[in-house]
Amino acid sequence: MAGYANIRLERDGAVARLLLDRADRRNALTHAMMLELEDAFGRIRADESCRVLVLRGAGSHFCAGGDLDAMADMPPLPADGEVDPLVPAYRQFGDALLALNTLPQATIAVVEGSAVGGGFGMACCSDVVILHESARFGLPEPKVGFIPSQILPFIVRRIGEGPTRDLAVTGRIVDAAEARRIGIGGHLCANTAEINRALKAVLDDVLKLEPRSVAEAKRLVLSCAGEHDAAVLDAAARSLVGLLRAPQAAEGIRHFKAKTAPPWARP
Repeated sequence: MAGYANIRLERDGAVARLLLDRADRRNALTHAMMLELEDAFGRIRADESCRVLVLRGAGSHFCAGGDLDAMADMPPLPADGEVDPLVPAYRQFGDALLALNTLPQATIAVVEGSAVGGGFGMACCSDVVILHESARFGLPEPKVGFIPSQILPFIVRRIGEGPTRDLAVTGRIVDAAEARRIGIGGHLCANTAEINRALKAVLDDVLKLEPRSVAEAKRLVLSCAGEHDAAVLDAAARSLVGLLRAPQAAEGIRHFKAKTAPPWARP
């Protein structure tokens, strides 16, 4: 299938396999990578011969959220009255998540290692999540001085307001067992062999179903939420960029990379 620089998209019969392919950065997201993901999800949607998408991360991690080096490299502030160019750039990831969330095909995320920020969001946009015991989820962005802007609607819908509020105000990381308990994933595996067995079982189940019926069932489930995600994501992108433009975010990123505590972090 189409060649990409940051992801790999391959077909195995009726199954599409999408690999986040920046293992040296724990598959952290850049804008170029987010554009590739949106394009890939669009290609999958248009492919009527594709019945299932399997989403994984290269190496030992699913996705460590946004790439802080890329986020720190910001264009100059716009002139008064002009739209900050960062707002549509970050809002685009919301469109990528919407594209994943609303795919007519069944979607399966296999999560190993870090799945924070955007990785957490992609897992929550998948129909089935298979957890390796190394999986870790969280919303650590406020530790660095900004917010998880484009993923929150999908996380709230997946695990509910209460658990999301807990994670949003504490920044704590939950392990695979807690992730299963609060509803992020339904399959908990101790090793690669168990992951492979769980994935095969889910694929066998999905491929027994009539594709149009699967698509319609998903559409009806999503229609039950009733919120307008686009409006929420628009406001969240503006809020995120405002925080990223503030000096606290630059300071938080600097401390994070230096493995030191920012001034707002009390011992």
